[in-house]
Amino acid sequence: MATSQQILHDVFGYASFRGAQQAIVEHVVAGGDALVLMPTGGGKSLCYQIPALLRPGVGIVVSPLIALMQDQVDALKQLGVSAAFLNSSLDADAAREVYRQINRGELKLLYVAPERLMTEGFLSLLERLDEENGIGLFAIDEAHCVSQWGHDFRPEYRALTVLHERFPSVPRIALTATADAPTRREIVERLALEQAQQFVSSFDRPNIRYRVALKNNARQQLQAFLETEHPSDAGIVYCLSRKKVEETAAWLKEQGWDALPYHAGLDAATRNANQRRFLREEGVVMVATVAFGMGIDKPNVRFVAHLDLPKSMEGYYQETGRAGRDGLPANAWMAYGLGDVVSMRQMLLSGDAPEERKRVELQKLDALLGFCESTDCRHQTILRYFGEEHLGDCKECDNCLEPVDTWDATQAAQMALSCVYRTGQRFGVAHLIDVLLGKSTPKVEQFGHQQLSTFGIGSSLTQQQWSSVYRQLVAAGYISVDMEAYGGLKLAEAARPVLKGLQEVWLRRDADPVKRKSQRAERGAKSREPFAGAGDDPLWLALKAKRMELAREQGVPPYVIFHDSTLVEILNRRPQTLDEMGQIGGVGQAKLAKFGDAFLQVVEDAANGMGGD
Repeated sequence: MATSQQILHDVFGYASFRGAQQAIVEHVVAGGDALVLMPTGGGKSLCYQIPALLRPGVGIVVSPLIALMQDQVDALKQLGVSAAFLNSSLDADAAREVYRQINRGELKLLYVAPERLMTEGFLSLLERLDEENGIGLFAIDEAHCVSQWGHDFRPEYRALTVLHERFPSVPRIALTATADAPTRREIVERLALEQAQQFVSSFDRPNIRYRVALKNNARQQLQAFLETEHPSDAGIVYCLSRKKVEETAAWLKEQGWDALPYHAGLDAATRNANQRRFLREEGVVMVATVAFGMGIDKPNVRFVAHLDLPKSMEGYYQETGRAGRDGLPANAWMAYGLGDVVSMRQMLLSGDAPEERKRVELQKLDALLGFCESTDCRHQTILRYFGEEHLGDCKECDNCLEPVDTWDATQAAQMALSCVYRTGQRFGVAHLIDVLLGKSTPKVEQFGHQQLSTFGIGSSLTQQQWSSVYRQLVAAGYISVDMEAYGGLKLAEAARPVLKGLQEVWLRRDADPVKRKSQRAERGAKSREPFAGAGDDPLWLALKAKRMELAREQGVPPYVIFHDSTLVEILNRRPQTLDEMGQIGGVGQAKLAKFGDAFLQVVEDAANGMGGD
């Protein structure tokens, strides 16, 4: 019988497991249940694909995402693995053929949507299958969908306990890339995984560089970021509203970017066409709401940009985690301002969720604000949120690369808080700053605020500096946003000791945006070249062109042929024989037989064209 190590090498083309992969695989192969928390790009799919190939019968993979099923099955078929999926995208004839393959025992992996799995007809089919050919395992992907506190709650996931009840001897493996401690507990409870062994990998994504920029014409900031660091890369730009998605995509297109919109308001045909182009072409920028992304298995997304604040740290972590799944350098860039805070709070509080849910969501939003304003290492801040310690600075975030100055803002904070109090705790930032700067605007005069003791006391700071003070005081919890007063600011309990002079306040000093832009452009150009030694290398371009040619012939996305990381290794090692090609990561036996000669020819042609090394 083959070993897990042989399957890893011969089928998937990798020399060794990463992290906890081998322990998970061997636990499930032996029949144990498992809960796997592993970051995006950490290799979760191998944790159930290899056991499914080693155990008798078919492995059933429950996935909520049609696009992910298609991608996974395409990739497995290229590896020579018999796999299929069942979901609403198949017509009746195609679905019947899959059922025939199931009944003939021809499949090793079957991906199925939870809605179809839970039908009595399908459960009866599984019972017959279990008796005749056997079921190797149940893999429950995106397991956080079971949690009502999670950001991707799917009610049908709650019913998946039936798998344990009707098939008690079949091992189950639940997998997710995003679950804080409460969500983890709920997964265990809802899926009856109390006896499952938990495998929790580090949440760190060391290849992602996190950056947060203050909004100052966000479109122009995005344009500068793309031109400086990602002139021809694929990436995702997230916006909060459908309207902003449409406008941003149109604007980027006008600027010469290959940008497409994606949101739930588009018709299904347009969404599918845009998603297909993003997956199957190079250098496409998808501008989207959070409706796009979960389960998009495109490993060479080189950046994720946020033009609006996400709802939570979990949402931010999962959305930015779609960058750099291949382990190569990637960027997570976000522009945010106090207006984002107000609009996000307004959206959360105006929803139909129960009060308890709203409180939880506001706490999650506050944690994200703390992340935005933090002067600490971004990687450390994210990991602390998920209950994980991270020692040492990452050298891969803005705060580590460009340490932020702090200043004793105690007196300024007292002025800002006092102004909130004296104006009645119902006005927004712009009005409060006018009062502090001593501006006699019609609104200031209307309410008589030029008579207040706080009128004009803040003239030593600029309007931009006061805006920074208020933004940070909100993020730190000294001030709350009163939605009943249309976004007016009011004092929180934490403001009391500051106003009484019992507590100091230190805030980050916002850098000069012009100076920081030039520093960042210089550093970005020097240190963030995605593929060491690639750039405009003729061999690199030839390898990508050959991959695209083969992908079009096969009708699959380019990364299903080979990941960028595999092409980088070919570029650096320049194999000259099939044996040497077989030592490249990601080149299993099936792919070596299909594509080995074609890529060796590219390497040879490039060597001849360049006159050798």
